[in-house]
Amino acid sequence: MSDFEPTPPTAPDPSTISTRSAPARDAHRETPLADVAGPYFGAYGGRYVPEALIAALDELTDAWEKAGTDPQFARELAALHRDYTGRPSPLTEVPRFAAHVGSGVRVFLKREDLNHTGSHKINNVLGQALLVKRLGKTRLIAETGAGQHGVATATAAALMGMECTVYMGEEDTRRQALNVARMRLLGAEVVPVTIGSRTLKDAINEAFRDWVANVENTHYLLGTVTGPHPFPQMVRDFHRVIGEEARAQVLERTGRLPDVVAACVGGGSNAMGIFNAFLDDPGVDLVGFEAGGHGISSGEHASRFSGGSPGVLQGARSYVLQDEDGQTRPTHSISAGLDYPSVGPEHAWLHETGRARYEPVTDEEAMAAFQLLCRTEGIIPALESAHALAGALRLGPAQPNSSAPATDRIVLINLSGRGDKDVETAGRWFGYLETGETE
Repeated sequence: MSDFEPTPPTAPDPSTISTRSAPARDAHRETPLADVAGPYFGAYGGRYVPEALIAALDELTDAWEKAGTDPQFARELAALHRDYTGRPSPLTEVPRFAAHVGSGVRVFLKREDLNHTGSHKINNVLGQALLVKRLGKTRLIAETGAGQHGVATATAAALMGMECTVYMGEEDTRRQALNVARMRLLGAEVVPVTIGSRTLKDAINEAFRDWVANVENTHYLLGTVTGPHPFPQMVRDFHRVIGEEARAQVLERTGRLPDVVAACVGGGSNAMGIFNAFLDDPGVDLVGFEAGGHGISSGEHASRFSGGSPGVLQGARSYVLQDEDGQTRPTHSISAGLDYPSVGPEHAWLHETGRARYEPVTDEEAMAAFQLLCRTEGIIPALESAHALAGALRLGPAQPNSSAPATDRIVLINLSGRGDKDVETAGRWFGYLETGETE
């Protein structure tokens, strides 16, 4: 078992785990849901890492806390969002797609796909890169599944004059060859990971090993709301801008809040980003859609809430796809960005408290929704986002938490990324490309 493989949740190895600096688990009970802070979200989160990383995590936590009250940091980040990323991202109503959800339903897409680099990932990357400049470190490392986080990290490194190494499972380098080329054009070294399942989990393991060996000059720019504290909280907070913008835009366009907010969930960063602004609005139904792969009964999926259980993986306690011995189970998804055996600890907490619900979407459902959005609205979504679109189609007009009539529902979907990277996969799926293996 490696340092970052899951361990039984009730018996972690005390020699490799530290929760130093962790406040009491119940300290946030009176806090609005949107402001709940780590290291724990209920029973989930923490710091399950080797002692060698504790000093770096403490240093990062201190820099993050100071930046949070520094107006200069806020101005620098806001300027990057405005002048470099292109925020605010638009809100697009999609009536021809909505007609397939249900009669009278209005569907809006939060267009994170129109950000510079093509996804929501740039929000978190620019924030962390600004922190790293303050720490005086000169090298960024990252992991990536779909390649979007890797491209965003390589972009920030180029912008700020830093070295960059990106770890990517060998299987994902094949699925996302275009993004591998983009990262290399931006000056990053892309390291294919050939161990394990050769997907995102294994890339994260390699990134952690690099960080342990080079922590003096290197920052691990983790790309989602998982890993050891402060990453789940910090990454969520860098993505809060998605929900804050979307909430204001929906109110301006419709005069009220949406009935449903939907997002795909791999590690869960785009979902936490848009969910956060609605956590304290009990009339808004929050739904996350995981990778159901070939179906839950097949065992070939990445649906942690349908087929997983609480455990520890890669620095945090959350829901994990694991066997009875605590070993990580193989996963499958047509979407590289959702092909991950664990999920952010705040999602695990929202699942257990019932504030959000999570459902699996199969590859076939996702591909049908992918094609439907292309043909009805002229938008090619990322395969990750296609899972949220498919989930919205399944939900239909009936939403449990709303008092609005069935013919006046508002559904907000976070379109987390664009689908350029997935065109080859989709072309093979639909038979438009004659060569190569079908996913």
